Amino acid sequence: MARQIYLDGTIVPEHEAHISVFDHGLLYGDGVFEGIRAYGGRVFRLREHLVRLYAGAKSIMLDIGMPMEQMARAVVDTLRANDRRDGYVRLVVTRGVGDLGLDPRKCKGPTVFIIADDIALYPREVYEEGMSVITVTTCRVNAAALDPAIKSLNYLNNILARTEVNRAGAHEGILLNSQGFVTEATGDNVFIVKNGRLLTPPEHSGLLVGVTRNAVMELARRAGIEVVEPAVTKHMLYTADECFLTGTAAEVVAVRDIDGRRISEEIPGPMTRMLRAAFHELTMVEGELIFPEEAEGAAVAAVCPGARAGVGAA
Repeated sequence: MARQIYLDGTIVPEHEAHISVFDHGLLYGDGVFEGIRAYGGRVFRLREHLVRLYAGAKSIMLDIGMPMEQMARAVVDTLRANDRRDGYVRLVVTRGVGDLGLDPRKCKGPTVFIIADDIALYPREVYEEGMSVITVTTCRVNAAALDPAIKSLNYLNNILARTEVNRAGAHEGILLNSQGFVTEATGDNVFIVKNGRLLTPPEHSGLLVGVTRNAVMELARRAGIEVVEPAVTKHMLYTADECFLTGTAAEVVAVRDIDGRRISEEIPGPMTRMLRAAFHELTMVEGELIFPEEAEGAAVAAVCPGARAGVGAA
């Protein structure tokens, strides 16, 4: 079946989903986006993703033109149209069609499109054996120039870092800020474990606060693990007991080595394994239902077996 795309209020086949060459999302990277996951018929933390999307749009003075509840329904409808209980959703809001000038006032209204598909950032063996990571020379854009809380369509900073990773033959790269502190990987947040504590760089270092990052921190605290957000140096990375990355697409993935330094003989480490398992459990029970009628039917069948077949009605 051809993929079905949500485009400006209508779900259309992929071959009919066209964007104008004058759209400022294409011309200037003017817009915001979210990557969202569905697990077992539930959209994981959809509200948190949409809150971040709408906050970013407000920050760049982009009127999305539809309430958050309507956008949530559009995400679910796109998954339903593609008969997906599991998968990855890319939600994009651009400034819309304008002219060849920068002025956003020339754009008549936003373009909104939603794609539901699969995504696999890393092969299975990476999750089993850990990934090789480097620190890249590309510096994270200064937060005073462009707030990292805005998940904008312009990912050139991350792409430049990604090209370094590719040339080095590594799996991922970590960007430092202008002060030399760790911010994030090209598409994921960074965690290290040291002496039983879980450490991750603070928001003000220049990172996008991830939905998966927040979920892992919550799970760690529930398990009685101390979670702190200090300025993280390369030395702290190199001498960590464990290191792992988190992201919507990547989920929770262990790091084997950084800049050629082996992190630990046990990969994934015990805390990484525990938090990854807890995260996977969380994704199966938390989130908005894509096919609520199936859940309702299952509940009826559990209470009254045979009811769906018309048996047992008084």
